[in-house]
Amino acid sequence: MFSTIEKVVLAMGLLRILSGSIEISVAFLMLKLNSIEKALLLNSSLVLVGPIILILTTSIGLSGIAGEISYVKILLVFCGIGLILYAVLSK
Repeated sequence: MFSTIEKVVLAMGLLRILSGSIEISVAFLMLKLNSIEKALLLNSSLVLVGPIILILTTSIGLSGIAGEISYVKILLVFCGIGLILYAVLSK
């Protein structure tokens, strides 16, 4: 009757909710402050939130299935994350 939520899935979902809540809060703060300079400052501070949540969520997910996949595949996933971060954060 009742389905149980896996702890790993719950943690991943809560991290995504936290990330979304931070982004929405910053959006409302931008509107409240009504300043381009402050909005740009707030927006640039969000650059750290996305990659940190990506890394944490992926790490939690991989730890949940670590026994089911090979170390090579885990390494490939982290290499992919590294390439994403490199592409997003490089000038």
